Amino acid sequence: MVKQFKRGQVAIGDFLISEEMPDGQSLADGIANPVFSEQHLDAAISTSEPAEKVRASFRTEMGRISRQSGIAFAGTIFTAVIGYAFKIYLARFLGADALGLYALGITITSFLGMLNTLGIPQSALRFVAQYSACRKISELRALLWNGFWILLATNLIFAGVLLKVGPWIAIRFYHAPQLVRYLPFFAVIMLMSALNLFCGNVLTGYREAGRRTIISKFISSPATIAVTVLLVTLGYGLKGYLIGQVFSACCVLGLLIQWVWRLTPPEARSPNLSRLGMGHAVWSFSVAMFGFGMMQCFMMQTDRVALGVYRGAHDVGIYAVVASIVAYETIFLQSVNQIFAPVIADINTRGEREVLGRLFQTLTKWILGLTFPLAIVVMCYAPAIMRIFGHEFESGWPALVILTLGQLVNCGVGSVGFLLLMSGYERRLIRVQALMAIVMVVLCFKLVPLWGALGAATAAAITNVGMNLLNLFEVRRALKLSPYNWSYLKLAPSVGSAGLIVFLLSRSSFLAKEQLASAVLALVLAYITFCIVSLWMGLDTDDRLITDAVVSRVRGMFLKNRSADS
Repeated sequence: MVKQFKRGQVAIGDFLISEEMPDGQSLADGIANPVFSEQHLDAAISTSEPAEKVRASFRTEMGRISRQSGIAFAGTIFTAVIGYAFKIYLARFLGADALGLYALGITITSFLGMLNTLGIPQSALRFVAQYSACRKISELRALLWNGFWILLATNLIFAGVLLKVGPWIAIRFYHAPQLVRYLPFFAVIMLMSALNLFCGNVLTGYREAGRRTIISKFISSPATIAVTVLLVTLGYGLKGYLIGQVFSACCVLGLLIQWVWRLTPPEARSPNLSRLGMGHAVWSFSVAMFGFGMMQCFMMQTDRVALGVYRGAHDVGIYAVVASIVAYETIFLQSVNQIFAPVIADINTRGEREVLGRLFQTLTKWILGLTFPLAIVVMCYAPAIMRIFGHEFESGWPALVILTLGQLVNCGVGSVGFLLLMSGYERRLIRVQALMAIVMVVLCFKLVPLWGALGAATAAAITNVGMNLLNLFEVRRALKLSPYNWSYLKLAPSVGSAGLIVFLLSRSSFLAKEQLASAVLALVLAYITFCIVSLWMGLDTDDRLITDAVVSRVRGMFLKNRSADS
């Protein structure tokens, strides 16, 4: 199953509305927090009437999200394009068996990952932003230093556990003794991933999603690919891929630490040895996130574990490729989530529930609308897409269609998980995760022995749909918010026209022998049709804020390039 939250990635960030701050201009330099300056701007342009305040606040927040989501989206598109080509390369040069071993190794580190982060990186995402905004330097200092050292010590311990217990799991449980020699690399990857997640979330808390995107996508992915291709060409095989990941993770960690240091106030740059804790609020939230992480891991890895037990590394390798393709279908949701999460916390703290509701509705509508053309292309061209990785992978196309349907529901409800998480209702989120984790385990071990990868995909899709619908219900009950309104009806002609073009092109004889070219053409025509019909149907005031922000961003890039050329 594909994660609903990424990764942060899950990166979540910087919300400047006018001009971008120069490099190095930060809280550490004594400059006022961007939140304060923008709030003052809102106060200056708004009237005493509540309705005007709501409109001004909505414009500000939407401007932040639209502009910074563009950076995150560009990074996601970049990694999607080169990542897709890289997956094809790995599938053809390593094969399904080697990719299956890699996927099985990741399941082991992921289950240890339920414990090794202790929920601290997620706490950094929330509390760094709060402490920075309120100038709580002592609390910020304790969170940064103590959180990092606790994570480092914990992961060193769990790396030892992995090296001790991992061989038994590989041989007795997965029946894959060849996995044992790769376990030291997985131990290092686990350690580096935890530290990178923490430092990345700290950078996000400082509202620097753009820089995090550059580091984690524009630098990390090319570094991994370059080292991997070199080593695989030299005959290192799967070991070369793992070394490439370790090298990239080290580079990313160094860059993240450098930027966290620059953005941290000078008073918080040295550890306070007299205060080794992180505060009750941080630990309380970390415990909740610890439980959330355990449930999330069960839902993410159970399908692969069941395939490894009942079908072997070959089927796991095919399924891993399917899951990686499906992950790209949430690029719009991921891009918005990276920016929307701290906005939720900020707006909820100010009590501007109406602004939050309008943002939720507008963003969800366009996430769903923009995801539909991509999902339709993936479903209509599923066999051709899987065939690109090699003929042994083509059998995974039914699983690709089923997982895509599950992700449509994920995108269709919007950022419901983050709304619960960042508004103080994380326990409701954990209850939903616990229930659906049980459902996932039961379905996987019932369906995988019967249907293999198709059973794993069915279990993951059902769990994904159930989790998102329950989260939507909890958002409605706790926050009194719904992502839907009558403006969604305007999307129907746009989505229908795009879907019709894709369907007709996939069934026509035009480019019948060149299915990949046909899929690319269908994707381009689908989005062109979607945009034209959407404009023809008319945009409401909230929609125009998004389009104006995007156009302004693109125009600014062209003007900057033109001035640089002159």
